[in-house]
Amino acid sequence: MSDGNATTDDAWVPDSCALPTAERPLRLAEFDQFFRDSVRGVDRRSGRHLRLWLAGDGQVEEAARELTARESSCCSFFAFDVSRSGPDLLALDVRVPAAHVDVLDGLAARAASAAASR
Repeated sequence: MSDGNATTDDAWVPDSCALPTAERPLRLAEFDQFFRDSVRGVDRRSGRHLRLWLAGDGQVEEAARELTARESSCCSFFAFDVSRSGPDLLALDVRVPAAHVDVLDGLAARAASAAASR
């Protein structure tokens, strides 16, 4: 995206997402902002596993845990894990079942785009 802002296009969001449709653009915007502020690297470990490298401060860890907990409550197919890789680096692992690889593709693209716009 040439303007450095991720779009709010949610075409990749599955029908199984329990988040009300009206709230989806807000959640996408939250993820986009989090990605712009916090993602330092994107590593596609496999088709079903994405690892995001995050800035390691406590506020980022708290934000990652809070945002992923809310996302898990509406899209239960996501498995999120936040772990510390060192004093200045966190890993956010995102896993999905095979039926939702397209959702992980969309999330990975948003993270890469937002991180690149920093």
